[in-house]
Amino acid sequence: MAEEVNMSEAFINASLLSLSGGLQDVYTYLMRGHVFANAQTGNIVLLSVNLVEKNYQLTLGYFIPLISFALGVALSKWVQYRHQGSQNFHWRQRVLVIEIALLFAVGFLPLNLNVLANALVSFSCAMQVQTFRKVKGSNYASTMCIGNLRSGMESLCLYFMTKNKKRFKVAFRYFSIIFFFACGAGLGSFLLPIFKLKTIWASCLLLLLSFSLLFFEKREPMKNHLA
Repeated sequence: MAEEVNMSEAFINASLLSLSGGLQDVYTYLMRGHVFANAQTGNIVLLSVNLVEKNYQLTLGYFIPLISFALGVALSKWVQYRHQGSQNFHWRQRVLVIEIALLFAVGFLPLNLNVLANALVSFSCAMQVQTFRKVKGSNYASTMCIGNLRSGMESLCLYFMTKNKKRFKVAFRYFSIIFFFACGAGLGSFLLPIFKLKTIWASCLLLLLSFSLLFFEKREPMKNHLA
């Protein structure tokens, strides 16, 4: 029974992470200077525009989250390499602890430290999207929607072409993940006028629930994991 449990890929876990991802994005965009925490494509576009217009101070505000995102991916991979097979805490739980700690700290940062706040959120988002990459065996992203939308439409088209009900379930799962991401953004928008800078702590609570679910995750064998 234990070997069949894979909570890191469970739909409920993906839903919690997507709620958190949507909240993080709306938090940095509405509260921290219109910077995207997760959608680095948007940051690259805005960086390029401001670079051409010689708005160098604004350019830095978009460049730093990009670098932070890249470093977050690197740290997540290192944690996996170093702690996979640990019998005390799953390596994914270690990543979540780091992410929760960073986002909790962001709630204390004043508006004049928005660059640092956005860097920390981008760093934690990267750790999350690198660590949790599958739901029920299908690739997905909990902090952005474009890949999920493409995969969802592809599966839906395959369902209509083949009448394979499994493809419909996969499509429904992708669209549900997008829905939860949107709900997270809506939740963040609702909470911002009330809790302001502390709104990001709602994301910490969602990640804490994900952390708890992983106590039911099967342990992976110790190995040199570079794949």
